[in-house]
Amino acid sequence: MNDPYDVIIIGAGVVGCMVARALSRYQLRILLFEKEADIGMGASSANTAIVHAGYDPLPGTLKARMNVAANPMWDNLSGELNFPFERRGDYVVAIGPFELLKLDRLLDQGRRNGVPGMHLITGEEMRHREPNINPAVSGALWAPTGGLCDPFMVTVATAENAVQNGVQVLTSTAFMDFILDDHARIIGVKTTRGDFPCRWAVNAAGLYSDDVMHRAGVRPEFSITPRRGEYMVLDKAEITINNVLFPVPSEVSKGILVTASLHGNPLCGPTANDIPDKDDRATTSEGLEEIRQGALKMIPSLNLRHLIAMFSGLRANGNAPCETPGVEYNHDFIIEIPASPRGLVNLGGIESPGLTASPAIAQRVVELLKDAGEPLREKPGWDPIRPPRPRFCHLSREEQALLIARDPRYARVICRCELVTEGEIVAEINAPIPARTYDAIKRRTWLGTGRCLGGFDMPRVVEILAREQGISPLEVTKKGEGSGFLVRKTKLVEG
Repeated sequence: MNDPYDVIIIGAGVVGCMVARALSRYQLRILLFEKEADIGMGASSANTAIVHAGYDPLPGTLKARMNVAANPMWDNLSGELNFPFERRGDYVVAIGPFELLKLDRLLDQGRRNGVPGMHLITGEEMRHREPNINPAVSGALWAPTGGLCDPFMVTVATAENAVQNGVQVLTSTAFMDFILDDHARIIGVKTTRGDFPCRWAVNAAGLYSDDVMHRAGVRPEFSITPRRGEYMVLDKAEITINNVLFPVPSEVSKGILVTASLHGNPLCGPTANDIPDKDDRATTSEGLEEIRQGALKMIPSLNLRHLIAMFSGLRANGNAPCETPGVEYNHDFIIEIPASPRGLVNLGGIESPGLTASPAIAQRVVELLKDAGEPLREKPGWDPIRPPRPRFCHLSREEQALLIARDPRYARVICRCELVTEGEIVAEINAPIPARTYDAIKRRTWLGTGRCLGGFDMPRVVEILAREQGISPLEVTKKGEGSGFLVRKTKLVEG
């Protein structure tokens, strides 16, 4: 049995990492663990990267409250944690007179939720703001508080700051069960890395949060159906989109949007298809066609020849009813401390706008623990600042020269498309949350995401990962166990 923890957090997506950072402010011994080889490998690394204004969730739901409460937190968070964030605003674009009528409902809904600054603009004004827009645009809803982020770097930066403040992080560690005492209180967590005693366990397991809560005997009626969303990524050298452009939403999803990204590559998607398999992140020809049709409706000049990648993410689509009287909605967030077993903080069904809402969810967890009688005493030396690491392509020529003078590894370009250097890769391997796989390096530095899709950099990254970790290149993986690049040295091939 390992040493006891005050709090164990199950799942290191953006919600689990935000909870870890919020609780690291207090005198608690905290463990955050994740079943994958790196943090944030689920929905936190495969989404639309939008900080939502808050007009989409139904008024009265927990989703709406958490979205609107969290949105203004993002400016301060990005300043403290040094992750990229831009408050660009977003548009819901109506094509034709019928869709225009639906914008009034969204405007009213946003105002009821408390979203500031929203207003309608004409089709003529929308054509002025986005020259590539469909000429049939009839108007748009403008929400100035919408924003763009790099969701994976949000997750990494948040987790790194938690580690700086004493949180322990374990990856490649899967949840198995809870340990309960004779009084129906959680006293520990069983994992594939052994048993860990604790006083509180936080279920932040995302797609698997239903499985985790059922192990505790909580909400047996609750289930998560994975909702797969496919995306396509366009070459930033071929087309520029400056805005976040939503279609008028349907009952099922926000629809196929066309959006700018902080990395410059326009993004189109997602689809919204419920599937049975929580590990099925396949992309499909049907999904590509659906995205193509939806994107062309918004931007008729888009050309699939500019497509450089497709990916898909899975959303934790739950079936929890809204607990506000009179509000009929069956896909709300769960944020609670159940009456039994004691010692569980239960977070479930955290789908979109879960990324946006994550800092408010973390603050709600702190409030729930205080209400439950947990004596949260602040650490006198808690530091909210996560120091940035240099990004070579963002520096001026003078700054690049100074950086190379301090460390010559920044002069060796490993990824030509995105101008990522050896110095940046080494820094990520030795960061507070070490990048140990190719995909971990890719998500942190953006290498391998350009036109060549890693064709130039991959052998060099494998070499650096092996050297820095003191392992054989045969042990280097793409994303963890079972995803090795190499099987043998070529000179060992028999004739």
